[in-house]
Amino acid sequence: MLKDKNYSLTYPKIAALGFAGIVIIGSILLMLPISSKTGNVHYIDALFTATSATCITGLVTFDTFTNWTVFGQIVIIVLIQIGGLGFITLLSLAVRMTKQKMSLKQKMLLKESVGSLNLGDVKRLFSSVIIFTFSCELAGAALLSTRFIPLAGLRRGVYMSLFTSISAFCNAGFDLMGMFSPSSSLTTVNGDPVILITISLLIVFGGLGFIVWQDMKSVKFKYKKFSPYTKLILITTAILLIGGSVLFLFFEYKNYTLCEKYVIICVHIMQYKYILAIQFKLLN
Repeated sequence: MLKDKNYSLTYPKIAALGFAGIVIIGSILLMLPISSKTGNVHYIDALFTATSATCITGLVTFDTFTNWTVFGQIVIIVLIQIGGLGFITLLSLAVRMTKQKMSLKQKMLLKESVGSLNLGDVKRLFSSVIIFTFSCELAGAALLSTRFIPLAGLRRGVYMSLFTSISAFCNAGFDLMGMFSPSSSLTTVNGDPVILITISLLIVFGGLGFIVWQDMKSVKFKYKKFSPYTKLILITTAILLIGGSVLFLFFEYKNYTLCEKYVIICVHIMQYKYILAIQFKLLN
């Protein structure tokens, strides 16, 4: 007698199917004539771009600003936001916006999506995730706008700031710097401490993860009370940031002019002071 098979969808299955569906929908939207400036994009390129944006990889086959229209760019940044937050989190947000009650299964899925260990903390953690994410992205956009508005004008400057901030916080790697020079990425603003430090902080803040920030906040940023996971993430991040910066500065220092060296040193010193200040505060 054949045993009954369990066809229930677990969180990993739902996450995989959900992301696959989002990638396919995103690729179809990017295939629309309204999405590209040429009006003709091969599906493989649209699929690759949608996959890269949703999985926050940052690899592209076309310069984002040069090839995609504003509609296509919005599709990309929405995919990045979905990939950064997780589609389960966004589905839960939609449920709450419609004022429907979350079922036990939805709570379980959200718990696994955000990495919470306590089912009772799911709603509170969910709200914290949304508020923290949007607050960081808006704050980053506000800082970036002080540099992008003078460079690109009010409308484009604000738009670039929002796009760059979301992309940086989600660690996606997409940018609109092709506005100044195709496929230039951040090379057009190298040496700009405001832009580089803001983007660096957004990358770090988003890369640490929601659980780390929640853990630090719950114990009022007292290092001794941090969970082993949080301590490991913070220490590893600090080592990689400082170690990587020192190595880059050591090997590439001779390739810059005196002015560029000064700016680089200032940027790194400010980064080190920020990181060390946090570590000092946490250790006390």
